[in-house]
Amino acid sequence: MESVETPTSQRTAEIAHNLSEINAAVKGNQTTSARLVAVSKYKPASDILAAYTAGQRHFGENYVQELCEKAVLLPSDINWHFIGRLQSNKCKALAAIPNLWAVETIDSAAKARKLNDAWTSADNQGLLGVFVQVNTSNEENKGGVERCDVEGVVKEIIASCAGLCLKGLMTIGSIEGSNKRPNPDFLALVALRDELKQSTGVDLELSMGMSDDFVHALELGASNVRVGSKIFGSRLSNST
Repeated sequence: MESVETPTSQRTAEIAHNLSEINAAVKGNQTTSARLVAVSKYKPASDILAAYTAGQRHFGENYVQELCEKAVLLPSDINWHFIGRLQSNKCKALAAIPNLWAVETIDSAAKARKLNDAWTSADNQGLLGVFVQVNTSNEENKGGVERCDVEGVVKEIIASCAGLCLKGLMTIGSIEGSNKRPNPDFLALVALRDELKQSTGVDLELSMGMSDDFVHALELGASNVRVGSKIFGSRLSNST
């Protein structure tokens, strides 16, 4: 098996410092207890190892192949989150990662069923966490379930997907909305969570907020924030 290059002491110290600052901001927010997902898209395994050494355990990846390659190289107690657009034909590959902790981008009941079948067929121990991605900004090119359809997807996962554990709702939101306070996409997700609590009785987490707005997301009740560039620095493309 290929080994992971040891991060330099300077890089390790840099990432540890960044993580310390982000964790302080997350833990310092008094409105909720939140989970930090370090988004490591396009970052080398050595960077993830540096963050792992500093105590970080939840990491998010956008591409199935990249996640699969990193998962076999890195410690097995990492909790991987898949946060990219979910394709039905990639569910089997994702299910082959035994320490996959959550898929945050469920955007239809059909894909939830497909993922459930793949996860149970892989004979993994425990349930796979999932978040339903909501298109809170109603953008045509944005992934996610339309708000009016979320309840149906949530009920289908609860009723028909025994291998999945419904964790919560996720939104990315619009660029326009990210410049507003309060952020309308975050408010929409909070309202939807509250509505679903009334109609289904299920308490759902909120995955919202990234590097530039995670503090604001925490203020509005986020329980899962996805931070990349403020931990690892600006991302390079996979072609560089």
